[in-house]
Amino acid sequence: MAEGISPDDALRRVLAGELRLVDLRGRAEVLGSGAIEIAEPLADRQLLQVLAESGQPVALLCQRGVRSARLCAEVSDSSPVGVLNVAGGFDAWRKAGLPVSEPRTPFSARERERYLRHFALPEIGEAGQLKLRQASVLLVGAGGLGSPAALYLTAAGLGRIVIVDDDRVERSNLQRQVLHSETGIGCLKVDSASSRLHALNPDVMIETQPQRLGQENVDACVADVDLVIDGSDNFPTRYLLNAACLRHARPLVYGAVERFSGHLGLFAPGQPGQPCYRCLFPDSPGPGEAPNCAEAGVLGVMPGIVGTLQTLEALKLLLGLENSLLGQLLIIDGLQMTFRQVQVRKDPECPDCGSGRGIAET
Repeated sequence: MAEGISPDDALRRVLAGELRLVDLRGRAEVLGSGAIEIAEPLADRQLLQVLAESGQPVALLCQRGVRSARLCAEVSDSSPVGVLNVAGGFDAWRKAGLPVSEPRTPFSARERERYLRHFALPEIGEAGQLKLRQASVLLVGAGGLGSPAALYLTAAGLGRIVIVDDDRVERSNLQRQVLHSETGIGCLKVDSASSRLHALNPDVMIETQPQRLGQENVDACVADVDLVIDGSDNFPTRYLLNAACLRHARPLVYGAVERFSGHLGLFAPGQPGQPCYRCLFPDSPGPGEAPNCAEAGVLGVMPGIVGTLQTLEALKLLLGLENSLLGQLLIIDGLQMTFRQVQVRKDPECPDCGSGRGIAET
């Protein structure tokens, strides 16, 4: 098993020549929060290559210590040298008051041109764009809802987007999942998504996980980001996400579509009196009560509308803007072209967030 090391011990051992420090963070994360000059950026190199070339133990550091811990566990058995995880990552390093090099130029000439329209908005400006570049989002699902969310998050200049999906592209997806194309049929959706998003904005760090979200990985995924966008299509995954967001105090942007209609909600655990997703749906519907898209059908544009609105709510929250859907449910009727907001009340008997109750897993 990989061992952990505190930022102070890592600094001491690096300065003594006993340890190599490797920074796993992407360019956007480094530019957004600062660099450690004694750390070697991994950049485009392969981690296993770095370990093979090293003649001494290697310490891995990411923004919060979650990614580095996962990679340590994956490579520790096969590594020719010891692999350590810097506990708490860069955030803990900075909090400990250890040496950090601040970014000299927040935005390159290319970035200034790309985000010119954001800079012109008083609600965003350079300060807001920097917030977006420092932010990380977990996107669960690269399908109908995840497609517009991934595209607009990337276009907006998010620092890091983590996409979790174990599915493969099928031709029947293409009527609504605009992130993919005919050339990607049969490919993993996360691979298809990564290629498209890198072409759209190469400065955004796209991290893909070709796996199904489950109890064994949900906490690591949720704890390592600032916000979660739910693009799943089933109640067990939504309940799993809701419970993890409560445990780690991460905002959850919920969306769902069926036929010509859609739902959208924003839940922020940790804020007094705020409901969670399970306050809205305490129990899973019975068989046939909530058919999926394959059973009920869906107008292809509806996931685009809901997924785009999910992204809008996510960006507003990350920017600290007011007038959000916090604690409310937006109900969209595409046939009648109506939008209705409903206040979601906190349920004291909620299985997840009710007083005196533990957080349910499913």
